Amino acid sequence: MATPLSASRLLAAIKAEGCKVVEYKSWRTHNRNHKGPWGPVYGVMIHHTVTSGTDSSVALCYNGHSSLPGPLCHTVGAKNGTLYMVGNGRANHAGSGDDDVLRAVIDERALPADNEANTDGNRYFYGIELINLGNGRDPWPEPQLDAAARWAAAICRAHGWNERSVIGHLEWQPGKVDPRGFTMSSFRSRVKALLSRPPGQDNTAPEDDVPLYLSLGMHKEFTMVPGTWYSVAWDQEWSDPLKHHAAGGRTFATNCQYNGVASIRVRGLTPGRELQARIVEDDASGDTVQHHPIGETPGTAGSTFLAFPFSGKARKDRKIKLQIAHYGEEPVTVEKSYLKAQVWPN
Repeated sequence: MATPLSASRLLAAIKAEGCKVVEYKSWRTHNRNHKGPWGPVYGVMIHHTVTSGTDSSVALCYNGHSSLPGPLCHTVGAKNGTLYMVGNGRANHAGSGDDDVLRAVIDERALPADNEANTDGNRYFYGIELINLGNGRDPWPEPQLDAAARWAAAICRAHGWNERSVIGHLEWQPGKVDPRGFTMSSFRSRVKALLSRPPGQDNTAPEDDVPLYLSLGMHKEFTMVPGTWYSVAWDQEWSDPLKHHAAGGRTFATNCQYNGVASIRVRGLTPGRELQARIVEDDASGDTVQHHPIGETPGTAGSTFLAFPFSGKARKDRKIKLQIAHYGEEPVTVEKSYLKAQVWPN
């Protein structure tokens, strides 16, 4: 258990770590403490903004919006490495998450998979929003990642925590994907390296984990009736470095982190009706135990195409599959599907 840092002590710790810091408006007294408790604090959480542009992103994180008032974090990390202080106290950033994850953070041990949203994270975590579109293509400049790691290390050092007190939003709340574009294991390695040295000392950050490339395809056409979910059977395998896909099988990942895009082409879908895709997790017995968010596109004349981005982290006892469904008036034919992804072993 730790008492939250005062604004002055938080600022001093971050500056001592070697960061360039801008104090934005009335950040020292800007919080949501009137809506709920702040503290005890147990860790720090990393997010991406799904925005571009420094000024507008910082303003958004300070002010929030009609459905989610600001501050939306404590600090905003710009692409050039500058950190903007936007809040001090309770902030609307973590939301509800998994109490098992919180216990692991408190114990500073490996995180379990997040499968519940039953605990108020805004009370227990400092949060940083890193400016990035979060689409897997927007780059992560080294100054931005280095500053974010130093921010996390500063808070951990001030509280006497280690790098296991640093988590990503995707590790806290089911369905979240941020931060997207680097792994939290590589980020924690940066924090660990910083904590092994005096604050502010120059440090060559470890490189991000190099992802492996997964490439699968489905060329055997099949028919889908309306309103039924089908797991795609991958009959083409061009690259499967982790050997998670059996020939013709439906599982494409297990015991790894993944970030990719699936493309699906069907014919015969009623124009305007939905073609949908989702990721599901099966347990060891083959029962589906978790559904991820759905992506969809309306049917068009001729063939209908859906490009479905996905990302997540699979436990070793979970099998990850792609499912598709449609809501047209008649059965449709699935012509082809391709899955391209970056994967990192756990």
